[in-house]
Amino acid sequence: MKITLKDGSVREYDKSMSVYEIASDISEGLARVAMAGEVNGEVVDLRTVVSEDCELNILTFQDEGGKDTFRHTSSHILAQAVKRLYPETKLAIGPAIADGFYYDVDRDIPFTTEDLEKIEKEMKKIVKEALPVESFTLPREEAIALMKEKEEPYKVELIEDLPEDAIISFYKQGEFTDLCAGPHLMNTKTVKAFKLTSLAGAYWRGNEKNKMLTRIYGTSFTKKADLDEYLERLEEAKKRDHRKLGKELGLFMLREEGPGFPFFLPKGMALKNALLEYWREIHTKNGYVEISTPIMLSRHLWETSGHWDHYKENMYTTVIDEQDFAVKPMNCPGGILVYESEPRSYRDLPIRMGELGIVHRHEKSGQMHGLMRVRCFTQDDAHIFMTPEQVKDEIKGVATLIDEVYKMFGFKYHVELSTRPEDSMGSDEDWELATDALRDALDSLGMDYVVNEGDGAFYGPKIDFHLEDSIGRTWQCGTIQLDFQLPLRFNLEYTGADGEKHRPIMIHRVAFGSIERFIGILIEHFAGAFPTWLAPVQVKVLPISDKHLEYGEKVYAALKDAGIRVEIDTRAEKIGYKIREAQMQKIPYMLVVGAKEEEEGKVSVRSRFAGDEGQKCLKDFLCDLKKEISGKIRRSMESKE
Repeated sequence: MKITLKDGSVREYDKSMSVYEIASDISEGLARVAMAGEVNGEVVDLRTVVSEDCELNILTFQDEGGKDTFRHTSSHILAQAVKRLYPETKLAIGPAIADGFYYDVDRDIPFTTEDLEKIEKEMKKIVKEALPVESFTLPREEAIALMKEKEEPYKVELIEDLPEDAIISFYKQGEFTDLCAGPHLMNTKTVKAFKLTSLAGAYWRGNEKNKMLTRIYGTSFTKKADLDEYLERLEEAKKRDHRKLGKELGLFMLREEGPGFPFFLPKGMALKNALLEYWREIHTKNGYVEISTPIMLSRHLWETSGHWDHYKENMYTTVIDEQDFAVKPMNCPGGILVYESEPRSYRDLPIRMGELGIVHRHEKSGQMHGLMRVRCFTQDDAHIFMTPEQVKDEIKGVATLIDEVYKMFGFKYHVELSTRPEDSMGSDEDWELATDALRDALDSLGMDYVVNEGDGAFYGPKIDFHLEDSIGRTWQCGTIQLDFQLPLRFNLEYTGADGEKHRPIMIHRVAFGSIERFIGILIEHFAGAFPTWLAPVQVKVLPISDKHLEYGEKVYAALKDAGIRVEIDTRAEKIGYKIREAQMQKIPYMLVVGAKEEEEGKVSVRSRFAGDEGQKCLKDFLCDLKKEISGKIRRSMESKE
């Protein structure tokens, strides 16, 4: 048989061999670090036997499939430890996730953080026992009988949902057996660096009508040094938590009277408006017009768009004049109605319509998280209507705009091309054309990307931009969706150069995504210390004593008249205390004014970036500050300019 490896080389064998044996034949070093294999695109155990020609990739911890296999086995070690210590506990599911793994369990007595320490200790024992991980299968009825014998009702329910002729997969390590499709490591001894990180509640099968289970989160790595680095990042993330900083800096609040509906406070609105001003500036420069569409529209519209059939469970609905209406979860149907409002010619296209539209989506209570997951948010949408010949250039234009936005904030990012999902509408031909157009635009821009199979929108494929923040976390924000379906469903037209009617093609795109979520990301990315152009308060005037209040007020008024977001601290406090408070509020500039400054008509400048910057004429300081703000310059802590 011929085995084609990732680098294109081919190895030939005259007998069936396991993936592990092939890895060993390639290199003993590779076999030592191998976690799993990928046979013709499917991730499998190293113990899987290959008996015919195939493409084979040996996966290590550096590969997504290898990492998932490692962490999936970690979740089984966790479950085994739980069952040893608390045998009455019922097991639900335990997958690998981004940055770790979890296991959902059901126990009458709630778990505590002290329990996590005991479970970790038992997990270490299981690792030291170096238990072989073995797989086996059973017919459905035997599988149900086995799980009933082990008193695992959640496993029984999962099996009963499978077809009657299904062959059910299990994995066994020592005395522990779990329902699982795999893949897994070959031995528990491989998982040496791990940590249980937190506890949370989770409804069984994600349904709030079901029982609330306990979710035990953990993470694992092949090296202790990598685990320690990750845990340090977690601690840093806690310090940067946007909910904590949002409260301390007076940016926003969340109230039980409006779960999932954030309140922006005055400083938060200053930040939000600065973002929106930048959005308008960059879109005007790139040839967009701005529109605004109603927040609530009739059921008929949502049926035509397909949202009523594909998205209704996430929509808020009401009845007006005996007709069904829905609060918009997306802006696109409103934009389509604007396009329809007058006849269009090929000479008008492309039409780039931007909208800062408020949308509402019903999120389950357990899924909401500060500004990151809310029920009401502002989407920085745009819809582009174009001819087929314009598609490639328009996609490139959007990708370039998003690139410019992310670089403005200092974000790195990677790109994913998401293809047709199972729940979709439209012909195979249209989907192929749309997907190829996105791929062609990315290739022509020279952008690296990975393909995310089956994760497109129900009406078209998409390009997703995943940005990386200052502590290495990734967030999906920008997206470009190419849509042949909604122009067809709404019967959109334009008159071509031939005088005939033609169907436009549509792009849906966002740069920030959700403004609220982007603000949450920015708070954590900058740890609340925003660039001066974005800071809610850009300057704080600090009179040394009451005798210098009058001069302080003059400085304050001059800055305010110049359009600077400025505050003055008029409290009868010592200047050191005032400076420390301004530093805690992460204000970029503090202007200390006393007798000497008043006499010379100057200000003593302290900055978040360089500390004491000495005395400056107010006019000179203001000139430099306005350049920094208008240029959206990000000064670093080392900068001494």
